[in-house]
Amino acid sequence: MSVIEVISPLTGKKLHELKSFSAEEVVEAVARGRKAQRFWSQKTPRDRALMAKRLAALLAKRQEQMMDILQAETGKSRSHAFEEIAGALGAISYYARMTPKLMRRKRIAASVPLLLSAYLEPAPIGVVGIITPWNYPLALTMMDVIPALMAGNAVVQKADNQTAKTVAFARDLAVEAGFPAESWQVVQGNPSEVGNAITDNVDYVAFTGSTPTGRLVAERAAKRLIGYSLELGGKNPMIVLPSADLKKSAEIAIGSAFSNAGQLCVSIERIYLPNFALEEFARHLKQAVESMKLGVSNRFDFDMGSLTSSSQLDRVSGFVQRAVSDGARVVTGGKPLPELGPNFYAPTVLTDLKDDAEILTREIFGPVIALVGYDSLDEAIEKANDTEFGLNASVVGDTKTALGVASKLMAGSVNINEGYRASMASMAAPMGGMKQSGMGRRSGPDGLLRFTEKRTIGVANKLPIGLPTRAKEYQRMAPLMTQLTKRV
Repeated sequence: MSVIEVISPLTGKKLHELKSFSAEEVVEAVARGRKAQRFWSQKTPRDRALMAKRLAALLAKRQEQMMDILQAETGKSRSHAFEEIAGALGAISYYARMTPKLMRRKRIAASVPLLLSAYLEPAPIGVVGIITPWNYPLALTMMDVIPALMAGNAVVQKADNQTAKTVAFARDLAVEAGFPAESWQVVQGNPSEVGNAITDNVDYVAFTGSTPTGRLVAERAAKRLIGYSLELGGKNPMIVLPSADLKKSAEIAIGSAFSNAGQLCVSIERIYLPNFALEEFARHLKQAVESMKLGVSNRFDFDMGSLTSSSQLDRVSGFVQRAVSDGARVVTGGKPLPELGPNFYAPTVLTDLKDDAEILTREIFGPVIALVGYDSLDEAIEKANDTEFGLNASVVGDTKTALGVASKLMAGSVNINEGYRASMASMAAPMGGMKQSGMGRRSGPDGLLRFTEKRTIGVANKLPIGLPTRAKEYQRMAPLMTQLTKRV
């Protein structure tokens, strides 16, 4: 049996080994899921929702154990592990509450009232493939897997190798809550082999990851004419308004950029400030950053944990080194912290950047903030939108002005006086990206309905008169039908 060696982000030593699935085993898992889905889809939406409620209760009861696993696999702080638990619980609870309503058959207007009735109902697609990343393995699992299951589908999930234990623990809790074991199966292994096997065999695929890989998933799904949703990269801006309190803005920036050590698709990486306030803000931010506590424990002791792998450390270090070589100034940070652990990197603030600097255009996915000045709000909006991405954005300052700015930003989510949590924690609100940041939305009603097909049911009502079938009947009925149709 082929095995995967998972490395601890905190020690650099082997954490555990995992079974590596082959493409053939993935195909077999999809076949088992297809068989299980026939039974699972016959459960009423209310029955499925009750299981989700039991799952939420189990997760809340076992959250300390779940946080331990999360931290061991990702190196994140206890605070950010808890944040992930909260996001997962929010997703499960939302869909447990909304599934009976969202999956209900609804009456719609018929083309010829009285004579006809029409209904619309969502139908499960079949087997859904869900490909999740390592940075938020629990929250993103629950935001995608639970609505897919609530819609009556079976799920085959590819977990990232680094965080497969987290996903497996979540799935085991679901089985304990009453979900059929083969309605939700988890596989891991070679990313391209396992990922391609999923996309080539399921009926719908939901992918979270990088934009280049997302394009490949989309191409592969399109060749089979199956549906897909993609949540991809971001280069998320924050605009600090002239009205903003700079000290408070610095605290907002810390929460927006350094959560999970910046390894978050909606993390803020660019901050635009009035030129007159740039140096003062940099001083406030430097003071705030240098007061942060770094480390990992099973208590709420630290503000930021470790990067998750040596490749992440190399990635972040490379971005900062190239920026400095290109003339950027390090306000604070800008270096690894090996005394804390093999993958710790200091939260970093850079300024004096050229307009075309790489660090302003490419996603870093680490604890690095770039500061840029502006002379007018129109210039700030133009600079914020000057990217191929459009996932998340933030505006800090008086709410009235911020709302006006928010409506001009090309991003799927915009947060005011917050970085990402105001929108991310609103489970009823769709979450996704514009431009190269993805297609489709998770969360909200669309987060479940994307995993369904729309079925229309038309009914010819039993009346003394009905729709005509012969020419003479058309001659007699045409005037009445015209009048009825005009009323639709």
